[in-house]
Amino acid sequence: MATIDVVLLNASDHNMPDEHIFVEWLKPVAEHLQVDGEVCIKIVSSEESQLLNSTYRKKDKPTNVLSFPAELPEFVESPELGDLAICAEVVIAEAKQQGKTMQHHLAHLCVHGVLHLLGYDHEEKEQAREMENLEISILSQLAIANPYETTQL
Repeated sequence: MATIDVVLLNASDHNMPDEHIFVEWLKPVAEHLQVDGEVCIKIVSSEESQLLNSTYRKKDKPTNVLSFPAELPEFVESPELGDLAICAEVVIAEAKQQGKTMQHHLAHLCVHGVLHLLGYDHEEKEQAREMENLEISILSQLAIANPYETTQL
């Protein structure tokens, strides 16, 4: 059975779920795409998110999730898929603004971020449609409504 293990870093002790919840959210990704691996998820402050977003994407504002794929040479065998930086403050604010539960929004962002680690993107219309449909399908397995529809509470 395909699995994605999670290492959760939450040094500031933001009110986030435990590591095993993130693993549960990523099970359908692993099973659907037949992927085994490990993801490090760091819960960051808005200041750290803004610094990372500015440094790596040239966008000087905090964002919900940033994905950093593992860049290992092909000859190195490693379970590492990459890292996610999730900004707790942005996730909470967006969930409230979008009428979603924080848990559902966070699960969506984890799935979204891991899909980026696996090479999916949404820069072009067709890519975006493929990625969104995959997210909707995976989230439905977690009993989470389509995240691209408005108000879900």
